[in-house]
Amino acid sequence: MPEVIFNGPEGRIEGRYYHSKKSGAPVALILHPHPQHGGTMNNKVVYAMYENFVGRGFSTLRFNFRGVGRSQGVFDNGQGELSDAASALDWMQSHNPNAQSCWIGGFSFGAWISMQLMMRRPEITGFISIAPPASTNDFTFLAPCPASGLIVHGSSDEVVPVNSVDKLAAKLSSQKNIEIDYRVVKGCNHFFNNHLDQLTDHLNDYLEKSLTEAA
Repeated sequence: MPEVIFNGPEGRIEGRYYHSKKSGAPVALILHPHPQHGGTMNNKVVYAMYENFVGRGFSTLRFNFRGVGRSQGVFDNGQGELSDAASALDWMQSHNPNAQSCWIGGFSFGAWISMQLMMRRPEITGFISIAPPASTNDFTFLAPCPASGLIVHGSSDEVVPVNSVDKLAAKLSSQKNIEIDYRVVKGCNHFFNNHLDQLTDHLNDYLEKSLTEAA
């Protein structure tokens, strides 16, 4: 997985990118957790999503938000990070002009940013949202939610209470023409400690199902 450097709104952005050998392969962009709480593109949940998309032949990019690792700039409470994500998607699309579809994945803070990007970019056709911070961040902008997707949360999440995500999933599921596959991992905390295998199983199952239906 080659290291890449591309230009973002605040200067250099550092990423890891896999370019599919298939012509017209779909693309996937993966966003990491909160930069001020140790979140980076090397987070194990982010890496699990990245590997899953790579294994299915997607051209896949994960990157560090501004101020993380070798990415320039400073934390900007979400606004700047959304701009970083838009730049990352632009960069990936410039290398995949014939991509047949576009997916986005995010973990925690990254899930919040990814859903905002999805509202601005109609080419995003599917999403994976892991432990979205529904108790602390506003998700009311998802009206209507533009794409179907998967939400995975831990029943013992100590950072984001599961009932807040229950409500978010129910609200999105009630929208027309949107299918939300909501899965709760029993006994799992916010960081999926000791539950990464179950998370990977859910990712595999959902992508297998979705991509088969879309074919």
